[in-house]
Amino acid sequence: MDTFMEKLVTRKKTYIDHLITAGILIGSLLLITVVLSIQILVQLGLSLIFAVGIGYLAYVLITSRNIEYEYIVTNGDLDIDMIISKRKRKRLFSASCKEFDIVSPVKSSHFNQSVQNIKNRIDASSSADSPDAYFITLNYNGERTLVIFEPTEKMLTNFRIYIPRKVFTS
Repeated sequence: MDTFMEKLVTRKKTYIDHLITAGILIGSLLLITVVLSIQILVQLGLSLIFAVGIGYLAYVLITSRNIEYEYIVTNGDLDIDMIISKRKRKRLFSASCKEFDIVSPVKSSHFNQSVQNIKNRIDASSSADSPDAYFITLNYNGERTLVIFEPTEKMLTNFRIYIPRKVFTS
């Protein structure tokens, strides 16, 4: 019998996200002001078209900061997709749990200096300080990789079936 589980996690906005949004708004307003003040564009009737185009581009850039992560576990295989603004999907990670070195909470003693020094990281959690965040270490695409995500208890139980000595819950 096949097991299939999925979970959708929305990334929380950070201070940097708000700064980027403010910068896009200010930049687009300045650009619209410049476009509307160019006489040749006004005479040709193109200034309004350019202003609407700039406004739409600003909308697309601002909404592209809305990111969700979808975790899919099928018979011990974990797939993590990034969904950008509910318009675009991108596969971030896909591996069998049998390839995992460890699955443990980020707030545990297993998240030690050697794990924290892994350069190749995939952070698919809602925020860096989420209490439900777990980490995985493995060799992924030929590199030592750290994956941070927020699994459900059923997902952890499914991983325990395949790798009982590598899944920790505390």
